[in-house]
Amino acid sequence: MIKLRKFAYKFWLPILLCIGCVFIQSQSELALPDYMSQIVTNGIQAGGFDSPVADVFSDQTFQHLLIFADNDQKKVIESSYTLTKYDDLKDNLKEEFPKLKDAYVLNDLSHEEEQKLESALIKPMLMVSAIDSMDKNSKEYKEKFGKLPAGMDVYQAISMMDDNAKKKMTEQIDTQIDAMGESTMLIAGGNGVKTEYKALGADVDSIQTRYILASGLKMLGIALLGSIAAMTAAFLSSRVGAGVARDLRKAVFKKVESFSNTEFNKFSTASLITRTTNDITQVQMLMIMLLRIVLFAPMMGAGALYKAITHSTSMTWIIMLILLVIGGVLFILIKVVMPKFKIIQSLIDRLNLTMRENLSGVLVIRAFGNEKHSEERFDGANDDLTKVNLFVNRAMATLMPIMMFIMNIATVLVVWVGSQQLDLGNIAIGDMMAFIQYAMHIIMSFLFIAMIFIMIPRASVAAGRVYEVLSTDLTIKDPVQEEAFDNHKKGLVEFKNVTFKYPGAHEAVLSDINFVAEPGKTTAFIGSTGSGKSTLINLIPRFYDVTEGSVLVDGVDVRNVKQHDLRELIGVVPQKGVLFSGTIRSNLQYGAHEASDEELNEVIRIAQAKEFVEQKPKGLNEEISQGGTNVSGGQKQRLAIARALAKNPEILIFDDSFSALDFKTDAVLRKELSKLTEKSNNTVLIVGQRIASIMDADQIIVLDKGKIVGKGTHKELMKSCEVYQEIAYSQLSKEELADA
Repeated sequence: MIKLRKFAYKFWLPILLCIGCVFIQSQSELALPDYMSQIVTNGIQAGGFDSPVADVFSDQTFQHLLIFADNDQKKVIESSYTLTKYDDLKDNLKEEFPKLKDAYVLNDLSHEEEQKLESALIKPMLMVSAIDSMDKNSKEYKEKFGKLPAGMDVYQAISMMDDNAKKKMTEQIDTQIDAMGESTMLIAGGNGVKTEYKALGADVDSIQTRYILASGLKMLGIALLGSIAAMTAAFLSSRVGAGVARDLRKAVFKKVESFSNTEFNKFSTASLITRTTNDITQVQMLMIMLLRIVLFAPMMGAGALYKAITHSTSMTWIIMLILLVIGGVLFILIKVVMPKFKIIQSLIDRLNLTMRENLSGVLVIRAFGNEKHSEERFDGANDDLTKVNLFVNRAMATLMPIMMFIMNIATVLVVWVGSQQLDLGNIAIGDMMAFIQYAMHIIMSFLFIAMIFIMIPRASVAAGRVYEVLSTDLTIKDPVQEEAFDNHKKGLVEFKNVTFKYPGAHEAVLSDINFVAEPGKTTAFIGSTGSGKSTLINLIPRFYDVTEGSVLVDGVDVRNVKQHDLRELIGVVPQKGVLFSGTIRSNLQYGAHEASDEELNEVIRIAQAKEFVEQKPKGLNEEISQGGTNVSGGQKQRLAIARALAKNPEILIFDDSFSALDFKTDAVLRKELSKLTEKSNNTVLIVGQRIASIMDADQIIVLDKGKIVGKGTHKELMKSCEVYQEIAYSQLSKEELADA
């Protein structure tokens, strides 16, 4: 996948935006349990009071608090509040606290100052709350404060004590504070504020409702922001994935178009189709998953782990145990499944190959009555792929139940341990609920990571196969410095001491080939099957490069000019006529985009295709199906010839292109072609199997086992070339040859 990274560079902006959106989504997901904890702990359990810091204190309560504060705490408390006369109080305070008179009002504090005040007020608030909540008729109250002098209240008595006596009295509270968790202390302090507010006439139920509503609205806003970020991330990742896949397909297609026959022999057609479709789709899916899950899962997992630890360090061991179990499960699964993914892609290639062969050879299969054998062959490839896919899918299917089981066990474990911590006052109920949520986030993050680790090998194999195509070194390349064609040698084709071996072959297919094909003349090639006729023709448009010697067109070695410029001079009619889906017109204009209807009708006439084209209801606009299956072999061949003629190239190559034509059509076409050659001064090269198709050529070259064994006109070869004589006598009688 790293090798294909350059295809993602152009999408750097949406990738960065996607990363930002994923970060926002993860942070919103992590923030929600905190707000839920606050609603449960502070909103419900503490009645909306989450701190010992009050907006106002009555003069009496404020003095009571100072009694239990040490010198440092007194300084913090006194500097944080200002004594305000009733007439100077703000209207909103008078309205909210009807029983309020002169009061100490909280100053505007920074966050750091507020935290110091919170620490300073905890102990005094707990002491005052404990004393104020005691029943004066209770045994405990009477034991502690029943012997006070008449007219003296508890706080006056305590204020008269020395520091040692006060310290001894508050030892029990200090012990409780040390045993309490931070959350429990804040709740206890908040209850003291609630009692104070209630004494001042405030509607504490309304305060609780406002707190829960405000926290709920914050949760709703965060959830909405997270949803928008998630949808945006999904949109951007899909766009990036689709864009990368589009560019990859374009690059692969462009690369394949530049392949020579050597490269096509390396990659099968079925494999190239699989690489362009299935493999690139795998890369696309991985790209989307990388931007969505690979980024999201670590952010969520690390964040949830940090939050869980900070919420309750006493239960951190549960998270570690969960991670250990999940890690073991994933390790076993990945070790079992990973090797199978490397097999799947090759099995898809095999299935595509089998399917393609069965479809393209369906008529041959039926003719030989081998339908059952073909079905068995396809079933074998299909079953092999199915078995591997089933194994992988079954292994993956076990992952979710295992993860759900771990989740449920983790929940039970957290509740069991959390209940003990609740009893000790170390955590609040909301914190325990948040801890459960964070544990679930951690498990889900590892589940996502597991999915990615299982997807990556398959996508990596697919990316490697795509990269293999893109990184293939072309055996035929354009020159760095190209030469210009010689206008004085226009249409001239020369072979000088040409020898050619196929890549990897030990013996040469062609050896010491020398000839010149002149413009305005026809040069024909004939020989037994496998003599190298088509190979020789393929060297001219540079479908292969010569091993030794040189091929010259217009006086220039074909290796010293651009392939496009060279092929612009050449019109090729292949051995097997190939038509493209579209219309007759679009096929004829394939190499001559600006050709007029008049010019097209002329080449149709020369190619002897006029009769059947005119019979078509739409004429030139008649539809041609994929592969030209709605026309006969002879019609297809004639349209292929007309297409080459429409281009009006300097050099016309016919690679055994008349074999699908009857003798009469062949003779008329050759006659018309001869007239065209004289008129346009084209260089015509014909590969033929039939003597009748080439006997009128200006020059006939006879090949045998890759070597030229005869060169001359028909009459000259009939006298001097034994191989030519054997071919001629095997096809025509002596009388027919004598008449020729």
